[in-house]
Amino acid sequence: MKELANDTRDIARELARKYSTMTHDELDVLESILVPMKFSKGEMILNEGEICRNIYYIEKGLIRQFYFKNGKQITEHLGEDHSIMMCIESLFREEPTKLQVEALEPTLAFAIPKQKLEQVALHNVNIQILYRKILEESLIISQVHADLVRFETAQARYKRMCKLYPQVILRAPLVYIASYLQMTPETLSRVRSSTLLDD
Repeated sequence: MKELANDTRDIARELARKYSTMTHDELDVLESILVPMKFSKGEMILNEGEICRNIYYIEKGLIRQFYFKNGKQITEHLGEDHSIMMCIESLFREEPTKLQVEALEPTLAFAIPKQKLEQVALHNVNIQILYRKILEESLIISQVHADLVRFETAQARYKRMCKLYPQVILRAPLVYIASYLQMTPETLSRVRSSTLLDD
């Protein structure tokens, strides 16, 4: 755990660089609420029916957020190194989530408990800013995905994902990428082939 304790300071700095400038004292406060968590490949981070109480910062690894519809798994989000993950409705309504979150690779995440984050944000302006920017980022990611599947052709969807998330394209199983892009694996294979030919 000692090695992870050093990591928490680095992660607090990383979060501050990414979302908000912070004083030394604010970094101390942020570091004090971070909870390091390790997940094996295939391990569930959150199960359907649980209440999401944390925002997760994925330091290293790959995760998949999904739900079941008519007996089929639908991938809603694929998160990679240095990204944020949460089940936003469950987090704010404090109700059981319909989503599930699974580690697709060995994953090191840092949980930021919402309750503690809100408590410390009351007294630290830069932590308030960090909280707001994390939520903004999460909402924008959801909107980008919604627009992608609503307005783009299959080929345009795939090309945009390659541009936005090149690491996810390389690392995630094709069946999950296809589900995220709301196409069949067969359609994705055709789209990939034609994209390679275009290039």
